[in-house]
Amino acid sequence: MRGAPVTVATTHVQRPPAEVRYADELARLRAADDAPTPPGWALSLRAARAFIVGDDKIGISRKFVGDPSLIDRALVSLATSRGLLLVGEPGTAKSLLSELLAAAVSGDSTLTIQGGAATTEDQIKYSWNYALLVAEGPSERSLVPAPLLRGMAHGKVVRFEEITRCPLEVQDCLLSPLSDRVLAVPELPGDAGMVFAREGFNIIATANTRDRGVNDMSSALKRRFNFETVFPIADFDTELALVEAEAGALLRRSGVTAPPRRDVLEVLVTAFRELRTGRTTRGDEMDKLSAVMSTAEAVAVAHAVGLRGWFLNGSAGTTTDLVSCLAGTAAKDSPEDLAKLRRYLEQHTSWRTGPQWRELRDARRELPGG
Repeated sequence: MRGAPVTVATTHVQRPPAEVRYADELARLRAADDAPTPPGWALSLRAARAFIVGDDKIGISRKFVGDPSLIDRALVSLATSRGLLLVGEPGTAKSLLSELLAAAVSGDSTLTIQGGAATTEDQIKYSWNYALLVAEGPSERSLVPAPLLRGMAHGKVVRFEEITRCPLEVQDCLLSPLSDRVLAVPELPGDAGMVFAREGFNIIATANTRDRGVNDMSSALKRRFNFETVFPIADFDTELALVEAEAGALLRRSGVTAPPRRDVLEVLVTAFRELRTGRTTRGDEMDKLSAVMSTAEAVAVAHAVGLRGWFLNGSAGTTTDLVSCLAGTAAKDSPEDLAKLRRYLEQHTSWRTGPQWRELRDARRELPGG
């Protein structure tokens, strides 16, 4: 079957897949892995867990900030005949976790389906080279495998992003691959018309809780997945450290040599957490933004702050830059969110001390329409 995984060169690639970014760590884990390994897996469950949550003893970095027991349950699910469905608020690193799991289990995280209203079964299963189809008729040569067929044929994990954005009838094309572990290609004759999944095949799907009800899954498909909820980061210091590390890495790749300022990041993470929950750190109730104020969004804003400061002013980025960058985040879902952000800067920062908070209050004039 055609469609073997493609090797990705890292030169000029903005974001190589996890198996390329962490190739040295994966090789080190494989060399030291003496634990029982499920059939078709590149690593044992213990080594796969260490790849994701980190292991200082052998120099494996922590890549996902969250409950380690979630990783254990996810890996066990992938070793069974059920798929894994990661659900949660936008920006809780569901896609990152699915990528890391696929890299650890299969050594390949690139078999990805992006769900949406226009997603078709052809994009999930297979399509045809129509020039060859007309010239030769249906054959393995004219077949163009999509991620699901490739994953089954090669025993790899397939990632299905935003599955509930797809129409129900499209989602249900996964029923037979998940239950019977077979995919029919009725156009091909004989044995070629049945693709049986090899050991190691499974599906990791993701779904946002904000999309619940858009195209809710059928009960038949739900029964074929184990559901795991990915929660936002609860601890302030943990979230701050993650934003600092991720924003710093993004800035370095963008040609910015100045690291992000810690005091600016403290203001950023505090503001995001308060605007996300509708409550200040001292317990005051406030308007909660309808826009997504996730950790991933905080990283994106911190990256933008650093870029704005470096390329426009030759600095590491200030709280004035932060206000300008926050405006684009707040205005995504509702025009009212911009007014809520303005009220937050006017009413819920006056009691805070420190030059960075004073600068933040003064910078509210940078908001559009101010």
